Amino acid sequence: MPEAAAAPAARATIGDSEFDRDTALTRRAPGVYDIDLSAGWTIINAVNGGYLLAVLGRALADALPHSDPFTISAHYLTASQPGPAVVRTEIVRTGRTLSTGQASLLQYDERGAEVERIRVLASYGDLGNLPDDVRTTARPPAMPPMDQCFGPEDGPAPVSGSSAIADRLMLKLDPSTLGWALGAPSGKGEMRAWFGLADGRDADPLSLLLAVDALPPTAFELGLSGWVPTVELTVHVRCRPAPGPVRVAISTRNLAGGFLEEDAEVWDSADRLVAQSRQLARVRLG
Repeated sequence: MPEAAAAPAARATIGDSEFDRDTALTRRAPGVYDIDLSAGWTIINAVNGGYLLAVLGRALADALPHSDPFTISAHYLTASQPGPAVVRTEIVRTGRTLSTGQASLLQYDERGAEVERIRVLASYGDLGNLPDDVRTTARPPAMPPMDQCFGPEDGPAPVSGSSAIADRLMLKLDPSTLGWALGAPSGKGEMRAWFGLADGRDADPLSLLLAVDALPPTAFELGLSGWVPTVELTVHVRCRPAPGPVRVAISTRNLAGGFLEEDAEVWDSADRLVAQSRQLARVRLG
């Protein structure tokens, strides 16, 4: 008899995916949480900044009376490593529609002393209570269909600097922003891609914090290579995304003094602008 075909893998759901498990925290005391940062979200040896922001975002969602991040600003102080960490939160203010809190993620050095990795200030609310009125000049990025875009699996060999996080993402890059991978960067400082989680989990406000920092750096298309560490990242979540993959468009207009900005927009399957961000990052020149 012919061998039975393997059943297709079930899509993960929000609350039951690798992303949810790897951002889950254990409450040690009011406002204090423990987590083991997963090595599955690393870029080379450093933990991805978007994943870390989602961890802090989840802690604040538990600590504050509102559950949805509206704006969250993070300063990355030292490089985080996979392994144990503690998140400490503080409620700054609570109101009827918005609550504000701050959080710090800390790890331990070889002497057992705490080292602060990230400090965040954020305001939370209820995205479901926002009015439907939208007045905008913003337009979704002009991108080819997903089947005409390319991911790490489409290359003849792993891209230099690829890492564990690539296995956890569904990332399909716009060919017009892939010159760097072919040795011919465009010089435009642009990166665009279809984005999702590899296990099929749909996007939600917390995963949007990952999406804005998950694409290759725009510095690659400027002809630079190597690690581009984030100094500061601010994300505005505008509404809950519709099911399906999102489109992420990132651009850099100014690289000066060894620093560049990256402005990102995230659009959902209903052509809504669901998140925006700006980050300042360091680049190694020469």
